[in-house]
Amino acid sequence: MSESSLPAGAQPAFPSSFWTANGTELFERAAYYAMASFVVLYLGQLGFGAYWPSFLNGSVLWTLVYLLPVLSGSLADQFGFKRSLLVAFVLLAVAYFLMGYPVWFGGATLAPVFSSHVTVQTRTVVPIVGGIVMIGIGGSIVKPCIAGTVQKTAGLRKTLGFGIFYMIINIGSLVGRGVAFYFRRKFDLSAIFAVSMAAAVVAFFVVLIVFRDPDVEMGTEKKPARSIGEILLGMIKVLGSTRFLVFLVVSSGFYFIYNQVYNLLPLYVKRTVELTPAMDIYTMANPFVIVTCQLLITMTFGKLPPIKSIVVGTVIIGLSMLINIAPLWMGGGVGLRVADLLPLGSLFIVLTVALIAFGELFASSRLYEYIGSLAPKGQEGLFLGYANIPMAVGAFVGGPAGAWLFNKVMCRGAVELPSGLLRLDPRFATLGWVILTLIGLGSAASMFAYNAWLKRQDA
Repeated sequence: MSESSLPAGAQPAFPSSFWTANGTELFERAAYYAMASFVVLYLGQLGFGAYWPSFLNGSVLWTLVYLLPVLSGSLADQFGFKRSLLVAFVLLAVAYFLMGYPVWFGGATLAPVFSSHVTVQTRTVVPIVGGIVMIGIGGSIVKPCIAGTVQKTAGLRKTLGFGIFYMIINIGSLVGRGVAFYFRRKFDLSAIFAVSMAAAVVAFFVVLIVFRDPDVEMGTEKKPARSIGEILLGMIKVLGSTRFLVFLVVSSGFYFIYNQVYNLLPLYVKRTVELTPAMDIYTMANPFVIVTCQLLITMTFGKLPPIKSIVVGTVIIGLSMLINIAPLWMGGGVGLRVADLLPLGSLFIVLTVALIAFGELFASSRLYEYIGSLAPKGQEGLFLGYANIPMAVGAFVGGPAGAWLFNKVMCRGAVELPSGLLRLDPRFATLGWVILTLIGLGSAASMFAYNAWLKRQDA
């Protein structure tokens, strides 16, 4: 029965491909977030030195995940979502295996303390770099396929459909982190990649056995596939828009800060607070806040204009970094234990991640709405296809910049303790957190000024 033929007030059921797509997304996100909080720490313990871990994690892995959907989404339209997802999960399963291979079969060991020098051997570098690139490619294929299925199958209930989709992402994030915590504690850090690989294999069989291409199930005619030339022409149209280019710059500051959850924050805790930080548990604060507070924030602040909501979110994410100054100057410092549960520095990192989640609730979804308003009439879909570029820019710059900020600013004047941890000079560590906060606040101010400039242009 079509939606138009339903009785007044009746709600059509979501088709099966909607639910199987969301189930697939749950396993894919569980796989990704089982290892995401530990990538820089794992690479550091393998001997990649002070800067390569953040470069490989931010400038390669995260950038590929958010930049390639422009191309992979068009290819998925051409070959079908089901085929594309099967290829993606084969890539991801192999990639997670390659990430764990050096420890499982390659004779590599995980050093308990980081070295600032590169000591990793070639036989470890090759599978790790290959795994990171393949995770980036595989993840970039999954994104447009799942989001595209939700778009095609939600019908008139797209708001509800994408709300379910966003909730599933965060539930998958919680599940992946929780399962990884158990196996990491039972074995060693490399076990997180076994969890990720298993989740990718499950997702593969979900797609193979029960997933149907939404065009087939809905009986809709597929749009003609875009050629590579058409894709490149679309990029020229989008990037040739001065409005959009300036927007990329001013909005990437939000994602620059967000990217530090998976780059600078793990380094900070591992090097200065505790040798075996539970970053998977600490970063659970992000999906937990989103799952529990999304409805409240939407109901309370949903009527804010998009630009104001984005500015509020960016201010929150900037200020979230500033609170880490407090334990630096408190008696006992960042290592002081709170009720014998966890160090004070780690508690403030958890609070930081929770605040970042609030910033995300205000800004992330509204960014898509705002990008749609920037597009020339009739090109909204084209511009929204490039909505992930600010995330890619923030990750590309954020990885290396976060590592530099930690090693060259925060650790200036630091003293290495017998335990291997660093005792920071509070002045320079404070400066590092202040710089991050200023980047966030500067991004918010530039976004506000940008919107005012647009209004003057339109007038």
